[in-house]
Amino acid sequence: MTRSADSSRARRPAWASRNYSLLTAAAFVTNLGSNGAVIAAAFAVLEAGGDSGDVGLVAAARTLPLVVFLLIGGAVADRLPRHRVMVAANTLNCVSQGAFAVLVLTGEPRLWQMMLLTALGGTGHAFFSPAAEGMLLSTVSGEQAGRAFAVFRMAMQGAALGGAALGGAMVAAVGPGWVLAADAVAFAAAGSLRALLDVSHIPARAPGAGLLADLRDGWREVAGRPWLWGIVVQFSVANAVLGAADAVYGPLVARDHLGGAGPWGVALGFFGAGTVVGALLMTRWKPQRLLFTGILCVFPLALPSAALAVPVSVPVLCTAMFVAGATVEVFGVSWMTALHQEIPEDKLSRVSAYDWFGSVALMPLAAALAGPAESAFGRDTALWGCAGLIAAVTALVLCVPDVRNLRRDTKHITQAPTDTADTERPVGGLG
Repeated sequence: MTRSADSSRARRPAWASRNYSLLTAAAFVTNLGSNGAVIAAAFAVLEAGGDSGDVGLVAAARTLPLVVFLLIGGAVADRLPRHRVMVAANTLNCVSQGAFAVLVLTGEPRLWQMMLLTALGGTGHAFFSPAAEGMLLSTVSGEQAGRAFAVFRMAMQGAALGGAALGGAMVAAVGPGWVLAADAVAFAAAGSLRALLDVSHIPARAPGAGLLADLRDGWREVAGRPWLWGIVVQFSVANAVLGAADAVYGPLVARDHLGGAGPWGVALGFFGAGTVVGALLMTRWKPQRLLFTGILCVFPLALPSAALAVPVSVPVLCTAMFVAGATVEVFGVSWMTALHQEIPEDKLSRVSAYDWFGSVALMPLAAALAGPAESAFGRDTALWGCAGLIAAVTALVLCVPDVRNLRRDTKHITQAPTDTADTERPVGGLG
């Protein structure tokens, strides 16, 4: 090993292997660009003469292929080398965002063009996410796995917070086209980093019985664990109503009671800051009852909807958002640790795909029903309903014995990983 390699390893914590460091750096770059691009895409539609309905159509164009292709993406990522799937997805995102940027910078893009390019981006995301989560979970090992996941999520959440702020400022300063171009560059840079992943120690995967067989195998892995499918169902509902509250009701409450878009943006920023603080906390805290602790920390996710229903003052809303962000991040790290511990390595991407699918499947429906629900019951009642649903599904999942009893496993832990241990193998003593 060269002196430079020795020096590089010495600068990293023992649990931060080379592959882990590359994955974290790439995720930071991607999230920094993507969160600014979300804002840029909306303003690109508006500057092209579109209205709020057109903005919603472009957003739906991204979500639909994400829902359609997620399960297929999970099966592909467990069948092919995950790093190649990730690089291919980053390339598709780079090309689609670059084309979107060119359309915006050179003329007036049409709605169908923006929807098509956004749909290509959603397709790339559908294949990327299961592969990325499977790669990360299989890269980390040892008793510091929870800390590694917390640092990774802290980098992602920090990039999301900074990317949204930077993207908004850049849209105002130079226009949405250049922000979209910067996102394309970010995807290219992230793909280049992921291409450097060391996979020389990864054994070739045995050919499977077919894509449908792989999907059925992944479903059996999920259905056989009540704690897993119970929490997936829980967040299918919670994410849907939370998304409706944030995307539809929040801006309306801000317009009517809080002083406009500025205070609402500050409140969302406090949620992002809370997630960073929650991830920082989890670099030190190792709760033994992983899922029980994590699920208890989901209850505060109902606070923002309740605060909007009252509605409270801006400082109180910001406090509620911060607490919700911090506590839900405790769940996020605990959830990743449980998956890392309990799921065989060769099924990680398929299980992650079912998890992602559950998380986003109901979001388009909830967004579509938010307006009719407000008309039928009133905005305050609809918001109280969002808060009540989050609390109800969270309480229900605590009735699952495995959720209450699953504990952090230390029986099979030997040592922290080194760079040569970055192999895709069964983790947590399973598989």
